[in-house]
Amino acid sequence: MDGLNKGLSKIEIAMRWDPSPAGHPSTDLDLVAATYPADDPHGDPAYVVHFDSRSPDGTIYLNRDSKDGQGFGYDEVMTLELGRLADRYARVVVGVVIQQRPAERTFVSVINPGLRIREGYTVLAEDDFGGVLGATAATVAEFVRDGSGPWEYRRGLHGFEGDPSDFARTMGAARRP
Repeated sequence: MDGLNKGLSKIEIAMRWDPSPAGHPSTDLDLVAATYPADDPHGDPAYVVHFDSRSPDGTIYLNRDSKDGQGFGYDEVMTLELGRLADRYARVVVGVVIQQRPAERTFVSVINPGLRIREGYTVLAEDDFGGVLGATAATVAEFVRDGSGPWEYRRGLHGFEGDPSDFARTMGAARRP
Protein backbone atom coordinates (compact mmCIF):
# COMPACT_ATOMS: atom_id res chain seq x y z
CA MET A 1 0.00 0.00 0.00
CA ASP A 2 3.00 2.36 0.04
CA GLY A 3 2.16 3.44 -3.51
CA LEU A 4 -0.92 5.22 -2.15
CA ASN A 5 1.10 7.35 0.29
CA LYS A 6 1.27 10.86 -1.10
CA GLY A 7 3.55 12.03 1.67
CA LEU A 8 3.66 15.61 2.89
CA SER A 9 2.67 18.36 0.51
CA LYS A 10 2.20 21.86 1.99
CA ILE A 11 3.78 22.63 5.36
CA GLU A 12 3.36 25.69 7.57
CA ILE A 13 6.03 26.53 10.12
CA ALA A 14 4.96 29.20 12.59
CA MET A 15 6.89 30.84 15.40
CA ARG A 16 5.83 33.20 18.16
CA TRP A 17 7.49 35.08 21.00
CA ASP A 18 6.62 37.96 23.29
CA PRO A 19 8.14 41.42 22.84
CA SER A 20 11.09 42.48 24.99
CA PRO A 21 10.22 44.47 28.11
CA ALA A 22 10.07 48.27 27.79
CA GLY A 23 13.52 49.82 27.71
CA HIS A 24 15.21 46.64 26.37
CA PRO A 25 16.32 45.99 22.76
CA SER A 26 13.80 44.19 20.55
CA THR A 27 14.11 40.44 20.11
CA ASP A 28 14.13 39.38 16.44
CA LEU A 29 13.84 35.70 15.50
CA ASP A 30 13.96 34.59 11.86
CA LEU A 31 12.87 31.40 10.13
CA VAL A 32 15.40 30.05 7.62
CA ALA A 33 14.99 27.16 5.16
CA ALA A 34 17.79 25.51 3.19
CA THR A 35 17.18 23.18 0.23
CA TYR A 36 19.68 20.44 -0.62
CA PRO A 37 20.15 18.58 -3.92
CA ALA A 38 19.63 14.83 -4.12
CA ASP A 39 23.25 14.27 -5.21
CA ASP A 40 24.64 16.00 -2.06
CA PRO A 41 21.92 16.13 0.64
CA HIS A 42 24.37 17.05 3.43
CA GLY A 43 26.63 19.41 1.50
CA ASP A 44 26.13 23.05 0.63
CA PRO A 45 22.51 24.16 0.23
CA ALA A 46 21.26 24.78 -3.31
CA TYR A 47 19.59 27.91 -1.92
CA VAL A 48 18.53 29.45 1.39
CA VAL A 49 15.23 31.23 2.05
CA HIS A 50 15.02 33.83 4.81
CA PHE A 51 13.59 37.31 5.41
CA ASP A 52 13.37 39.33 2.17
CA SER A 53 13.77 36.22 -0.01
CA ARG A 54 11.89 33.25 -1.41
CA SER A 55 12.88 30.14 -3.32
CA PRO A 56 13.62 30.63 -7.04
CA ASP A 57 10.58 28.52 -7.97
CA GLY A 58 8.26 30.07 -5.35
CA THR A 59 7.79 26.83 -3.39
CA ILE A 60 9.24 28.17 -0.10
CA TYR A 61 8.28 31.62 1.14
CA LEU A 62 7.88 33.70 4.26
CA ASN A 63 4.25 34.74 4.84
CA ARG A 64 4.88 36.87 7.89
CA ASP A 65 8.05 38.45 9.27
CA SER A 66 8.35 40.15 12.66
CA LYS A 67 11.31 42.11 13.98
CA ASP A 68 10.03 42.40 17.57
CA GLY A 69 7.44 39.71 18.43
CA GLN A 70 4.60 42.21 18.55
CA GLY A 71 1.34 41.00 17.10
CA PHE A 72 -1.38 38.48 17.67
CA GLY A 73 -0.75 34.76 17.44
CA TYR A 74 2.26 33.65 15.44
CA ASP A 75 4.75 36.38 14.54
CA GLU A 76 6.73 34.62 11.80
CA VAL A 77 5.24 32.10 9.35
CA MET A 78 6.90 30.18 6.50
CA THR A 79 5.24 27.92 3.93
CA LEU A 80 6.97 24.99 2.22
CA GLU A 81 5.15 23.60 -0.82
CA LEU A 82 7.04 20.31 -0.85
CA GLY A 83 4.63 18.76 -3.35
CA ARG A 84 5.79 21.29 -5.97
CA LEU A 85 9.52 21.07 -5.24
CA ALA A 86 11.56 19.71 -8.18
CA ASP A 87 12.79 16.10 -8.05
CA ARG A 88 16.42 17.29 -7.98
CA TYR A 89 15.91 18.30 -4.31
CA ALA A 90 15.88 15.60 -1.65
CA ARG A 91 16.11 17.50 1.60
CA VAL A 92 14.85 20.72 3.19
CA VAL A 93 16.11 21.82 6.62
CA VAL A 94 14.33 24.58 8.54
CA GLY A 95 15.88 26.57 11.36
CA VAL A 96 15.40 29.58 13.59
CA VAL A 97 18.06 32.27 14.04
CA ILE A 98 18.13 34.91 16.76
CA GLN A 99 19.38 38.21 15.35
CA GLN A 100 22.34 39.36 17.43
CA ARG A 101 21.93 43.12 17.08
CA PRO A 102 22.18 45.17 19.21
CA ALA A 103 22.99 42.53 21.87
CA GLU A 104 24.09 38.88 21.87
CA ARG A 105 21.20 36.55 22.71
CA THR A 106 20.35 32.91 23.19
CA PHE A 107 16.95 31.23 23.49
CA VAL A 108 17.04 31.60 27.29
CA SER A 109 16.55 35.36 26.81
CA VAL A 110 13.57 35.01 24.43
CA ILE A 111 10.29 35.55 26.26
CA ASN A 112 7.63 32.86 25.75
CA PRO A 113 8.87 31.39 22.44
CA GLY A 114 6.78 28.83 20.61
CA LEU A 115 6.98 26.80 17.42
CA ARG A 116 4.29 24.94 15.51
CA ILE A 117 4.76 22.79 12.42
CA ARG A 118 1.66 21.57 10.62
CA GLU A 119 0.26 20.27 7.38
CA GLY A 120 -3.26 21.58 6.92
CA TYR A 121 -4.92 21.16 10.31
CA THR A 122 -2.62 18.34 11.40
CA VAL A 123 0.00 19.50 13.91
CA LEU A 124 3.26 17.64 13.28
CA ALA A 125 5.21 19.26 16.14
CA GLU A 126 5.13 21.98 18.78
CA ASP A 127 8.07 23.18 20.87
CA ASP A 128 9.17 25.96 23.24
CA PHE A 129 12.96 25.80 22.59
CA GLY A 130 13.51 24.59 26.17
CA GLY A 131 15.99 21.98 24.94
CA VAL A 132 18.30 24.56 23.32
CA LEU A 133 18.32 27.45 25.81
CA GLY A 134 22.04 28.24 25.31
CA ALA A 135 21.83 28.29 21.50
CA THR A 136 21.84 31.32 19.19
CA ALA A 137 20.05 29.32 16.45
CA ALA A 138 18.45 25.90 16.05
CA THR A 139 17.28 23.53 13.36
CA VAL A 140 13.61 22.75 13.97
CA ALA A 141 12.59 20.43 11.11
CA GLU A 142 13.97 18.25 8.36
CA PHE A 143 11.99 17.04 5.35
CA VAL A 144 13.48 14.26 3.20
CA ARG A 145 12.60 12.01 0.29
CA ASP A 146 14.20 9.28 -1.79
CA GLY A 147 14.20 10.12 -5.48
CA SER A 148 10.79 11.40 -6.50
CA GLY A 149 9.11 9.54 -3.62
CA PRO A 150 6.95 11.11 -0.91
CA TRP A 151 8.30 13.72 1.50
CA GLU A 152 8.73 12.64 5.12
CA TYR A 153 9.13 14.75 8.24
CA ARG A 154 11.95 14.10 10.70
CA ARG A 155 11.42 15.88 13.98
CA GLY A 156 14.19 17.17 16.12
CA LEU A 157 15.37 20.37 17.68
CA HIS A 158 19.15 20.84 17.46
CA GLY A 159 20.86 23.90 18.90
CA PHE A 160 23.65 25.86 17.28
CA GLU A 161 25.95 27.84 19.55
CA GLY A 162 28.24 29.54 17.04
CA ASP A 163 28.00 32.77 15.11
CA PRO A 164 24.50 32.88 13.57
CA SER A 165 26.01 34.10 10.28
CA ASP A 166 27.53 30.60 9.92
CA PHE A 167 24.25 28.83 10.68
CA ALA A 168 22.77 28.78 7.15
CA ARG A 169 25.99 27.28 5.78
CA THR A 170 26.21 24.51 8.40
CA MET A 171 22.59 23.79 9.39
CA GLY A 172 22.28 20.87 6.96
CA ALA A 173 25.54 19.12 7.85
CA ALA A 174 25.28 15.45 8.79
CA ARG A 175 24.89 14.99 12.54
CA ARG A 176 26.89 12.57 14.60
CA PRO A 177 24.78 10.06 16.57
